[in-house]
Amino acid sequence: MGNIKWIFVLFSILAAVSLMGIAISISLKSPLLALGSLLALVVIMGFGFTTKKKYREEGKL
Repeated sequence: MGNIKWIFVLFSILAAVSLMGIAISISLKSPLLALGSLLALVVIMGFGFTTKKKYREEGKL
């Protein structure tokens, strides 16, 4: 294994927490919390893919 890119570890943990938020909101029957968690997931994944593209263009991956 090469060097760990800690920013990607952070993005993956935050995305997993957002998915857990969606599951919890479904169990609580809270559509507002589900929407917020879904929005957070989309934003986090977007930042992750954007960062990965930036790293790839800079030759850091």
